[in-house]
Amino acid sequence: QVQLVESGGGLVQPGGSLRLSCAASGSIFSIYDVGWYRQAPGKQRELVATIRSGGSAAYADSVKGRFTISRDNAKNTVDLQMNSLKPEDTAVYYCNAFRVGVFNRKYDYWGQGTQVTVSS
Repeated sequence: QVQLVESGGGLVQPGGSLRLSCAASGSIFSIYDVGWYRQAPGKQRELVATIRSGGSAAYADSVKGRFTISRDNAKNTVDLQMNSLKPEDTAVYYCNAFRVGVFNRKYDYWGQGTQVTVSS
């Protein structure tokens, strides 16, 4: 079992920055791939950025060059640095930890989400 807690959301003006953090407990977090997702009102949840257990990262086209995902396995955290924020980045942001274990058993955990609002 992995418990995930997001923090760092809030209200920011367009062009501003926020840093989200996902803190994990309960298992060996370093072996999990971790993703940040977001869901805006009336829209489907979408993948924003991922970081593999080995450290490689990938981003949605809409956030490339503006967002950076990083992990600190010693602290069991994965952060999402968000710069040059736009109103369309407004959403609830969720942290997800995922891995496939022996016999193809899937382990999939979600945090409770943190609200990010970009508005003047």
